[in-house]
Parts: sequence; C-alpha cells; structure tokens
Amino acid sequence: MECSENSQTNMKVTCGEAGYVLEDVPHLTDYLPDLPTFANPLQFNPAYSVVKQYFVNVDDSVAQKIVVHKDSPRGVHFRRAGPRQRIYFESDEVHACVVTCGGLCPGLNTVIREIVCGLYHMYGVNKILGIDGGYRGFYAKNTVPLTPKVVDDIHKRGGTILGTSRGGHDTSKIVDSIQDRGINQVYIIGGDGTQKGASVIFEEIRRRGLKVAVAGIPKTIDNDIPVIDKSFGFDTAVEEAQRAINAAHVEAGSIENGLGVVKLMGRYSGFIAMYATLASRDVDCCLIPESPFYLEGKESFQNTDLKDASGNKLLPDVGLWLSQKIKDHFSGQQKMVINLKHIDPTYMIRAIPGNASDNVYSTLLSHSAVHGAMAGYTGFIVGPVNGRHAMIPFNRITERQNKVVITDRMWARLLASTNQPSFLNSKELAEVQKEEPQTPTQLVDGGKF
Repeated sequence: MECSENSQTNMKVTCGEAGYVLEDVPHLTDYLPDLPTFANPLQFNPAYSVVKQYFVNVDDSVAQKIVVHKDSPRGVHFRRAGPRQRIYFESDEVHACVVTCGGLCPGLNTVIREIVCGLYHMYGVNKILGIDGGYRGFYAKNTVPLTPKVVDDIHKRGGTILGTSRGGHDTSKIVDSIQDRGINQVYIIGGDGTQKGASVIFEEIRRRGLKVAVAGIPKTIDNDIPVIDKSFGFDTAVEEAQRAINAAHVEAGSIENGLGVVKLMGRYSGFIAMYATLASRDVDCCLIPESPFYLEGKESFQNTDLKDASGNKLLPDVGLWLSQKIKDHFSGQQKMVINLKHIDPTYMIRAIPGNASDNVYSTLLSHSAVHGAMAGYTGFIVGPVNGRHAMIPFNRITERQNKVVITDRMWARLLASTNQPSFLNSKELAEVQKEEPQTPTQLVDGGKF
C-alpha cells in the first residue's frame, strides 16, 4: 500500500507489514502511463543460459539495516537492482549517453566501458554517445561515439576518456540538448554534487514529459556517499595510500630525528586515512576531519570562504600547515633539528586505473544502472546496500555525507593500533555522541560491526 509521498522530493514510499518501508525510485510510467513493454532479450542471450534465475522479482527489495532485534520493525528498504522480465525500451530505440563529472577517481574508465559493453552485449544497443568534458559538454562541446571497440581497453588507463570538469550545470540547456539529440537514456557518473545536478535534470525531464531514463553511478574516492556500502575507487585509493605511508615510514626510520607526514584525500570524510592506517600498522597518529584535534593552545586551522566551480569550499593544505607547525615546535621550543618529509600522493592516487577489486565492482555498478534504465526506472543511483545492489532515490544520497563515526568500534580499533589520544574530553565526547547518527561505520567489504 502507498503510505506517503514526500512533496519536496516526490519520493514514493510504500509501507507493508511489521514496519516494512520501501523508499522506491521513480518509473517512466509514473508520468507516461501508457508505455508499451517488451520481452527482455537477456533470456535469449547464450551467455546467460547457465543462469538459474534470469530476472529479479519485481517485489524484491534490499534492507538498509540488517542487524535488528526480534521485536524491531523491518525498517527501510530499497528496490533491488537487476534485470527485469519486461523492459520499456526496444534495442533499436535506445539512444544513450554517458557523462563523467567532478574530480578523477580510479575506475572511471571501467564504468564507462561496462555501461557501453553492457548496453551492447546484453541489450543490443548500438547508439551510445560520450559527453565530452562534464555537464557543459551537453551544450558546449562535441560528443564522442562509443562502441565496444572504442572502449575495449580503457579500463587499463587512469582518468576518463570523456574528460571531466566541475560546474557548468545549466539544466535548461542540458535537457534541451538531450531532447534535440533524441537521447533517451542518460548515465551520469559523479559525486554528490554531480548527483544533485542529475536529480534536477531528472525533474526537468519529468516536467517536460520526456521518455528519458536518468541513472546515476556514484563516484567519490573519499567514500563519503551515504547509504551505499562503499564507492568505486576507494579500495584502490586505500591500497595506493599505503605506498605513500610506507615511503614516509622508510624515510623517517632511515635518518636521525626523522618524521613523516602523509596527507591523504578526504575533504570531510576520513575513510581513506582510517583504513590505510589500519592496513599499514606503521602510523603513529591519524588525524581525520571528523575527530577534532589540537596541537598547542587554542590556535586553529583557518578555513576560507572561497569555493570551487562545484560549490565545494577551497580548503587550505592541512599537510603543509601541520608540517610547518611541527617544524616550528621542534626548532623553537625543543631546539631540536628534525628531518621531516611531507608526502602528498593525492594526484598520483586519483590518476591511476582501478585495481582488480574496483574493476569488478565498477562492472556490477554499471550493469545495475543499465538494467534499471532498460526496465524504465529513472531518477536513481545504484550501489550495494549490505552487499546487495539496489536502486536508491537521488535525494537519499544527496541529503548528507557519509562520515567516519568516531564513537564506533572501527575508530576505537585505530586508536588502539596507533596509541594516539582521542583528543576529546568527556564533555566533547558527549556532544559528539548526541550529534552522530546511530549507524555503524561502513566497512570496505560492505559488512558492518
């Protein structure tokens, strides 16, 4: 039964027995009710002849919370991703496009490749365009025809063959371009800012009554997108970050009074730093945005009010600031000469191709997006929730950021590993506990403790 609908987000919410809640994603038939359906060609695909169950049941859903008490309500669920028995696009009818926005991330080319190959090999789609240079490419640049041959080996390269940019979002111009080109499936790869833009594009498409499916593939190397277990590129980033930590450890241990400072990505979320620290076991102190820390007195690290084209704050370089403070402390107060090595591997990590784990994960994300769009779903992003791939409404992943919970056991494990102080007194800790959501820190393997 339909129990409510959010008037601001138009999110469909279906309620069931025992506190079951389905936060559903939009469908083309919500505003185009008379669309015809077609048999899914996957059932005739020889590669899938060994599959015991071709299609996902239309009523399958994925629970957001899997650790419950015997009397707990079933809670929030999301529609399970995967191929449906009936689809809303014929193969010859599909004219798809793919766009990458925001910063670089390992695995971007893999996602592009698998969207193209998934559409071509699973659904027989031949018309696929790459939008050059992010959102502004819809109206300011040429498109790139994408075929399996064009994308054959791009997963072995870092970056994105389509180019990317921040900003450039002009909803009216973008949707005009989609309409003028006859595009009816839009695959948008990007972080929370990009997906906010994708949500606006979807709303404008729905307002115009166009038969266009909009699917988002969440991209953030920081792992700061909520709801999903992790974002693609994160495993690669943690693996590569360990190389920088190891280099700093070797440098510090090879010279008298040696110190190593490594700055890793994580504008507001410290997942890369936390997991790289736990994996390396060579770190003596790990500082993350979620955990306030102090050096001496009340002097603080000053932020600016400047923003980039995506609306993100331009933050000063905390690595350089911290390195200078350490040097000043030892040269001024301790009268000691130290050898400090500051390593910032940010752009080296962003630019590499995804590792094996991320390549497989990127494939699953891409195929989930393709299956969803072909089945007529729109206005959604894809990702694993407790290990099962689901389709999630745009607003759920843009309403907040995923952050390390410093009252969680995973952060406690890090403190035990490094033997560093928590920097929080009892009063500050109580305040943090009030503010933090009662959800555990997400783990790399998708599980939770």
